[in-house]
Amino acid sequence: MTGAILSVLAGCASVNSGSDRVDVVMPPPPPPPVGTVLVDWRGVISRFDRDRLDRREAAWKVALEQADRLGGSGNLASLGALVDPAASLPDPAMPSGHYRCRTVKLGSQAEYDGLGYVVYGWFRCRVEATDQGTLLTKLSGSQRVQGLLYPESEKHMVLLGAMALSNEVRAPAYGARPDRDTVAVLERIGPQRWRLVTPWPHNESNLDVMELVPE
Repeated sequence: MTGAILSVLAGCASVNSGSDRVDVVMPPPPPPPVGTVLVDWRGVISRFDRDRLDRREAAWKVALEQADRLGGSGNLASLGALVDPAASLPDPAMPSGHYRCRTVKLGSQAEYDGLGYVVYGWFRCRVEATDQGTLLTKLSGSQRVQGLLYPESEKHMVLLGAMALSNEVRAPAYGARPDRDTVAVLERIGPQRWRLVTPWPHNESNLDVMELVPE
């Protein structure tokens, strides 16, 4: 009988205190995490970019006022919800795949000079799932943003990324080149229609809006 009990307890750790013996059953190790573990964007974003993000309502106001006052290039009136600050809808997450994308630059950093808006033509973008999270990449054009999308609320996702210019093969990592860093908000504005809103970009405009629709 004693041998059977010792056999059952063979996998147990033992603690001896004098003549007393206490058998301790060790708990199993925790299971590994399943799927991608997302980092909170608030622990990644720079102080400068957090300020830009927090002031995005002011960027909308200034940029739209300048667009109306200065005029610009392209048919701004035809864009509808794309340039309506209140147009965001629930469920902003984008399915993986290829998208058509175009950028509208609103406002002018020159304040009283230059174009108040520019509506650019269509380029190509891609959304893909990675080990770090959802990655958005602009594939063509002379200014190509790439960044990770982080959940923020039922209507918004936050993009932290950077800009590749001209013939560069890829964008720098976020934080490596602060002058290239990009902070933006992704919003759904209709069935199969999204926009990426970049407040206070480094150059030219005061607000950039990228429209994205499936290819």
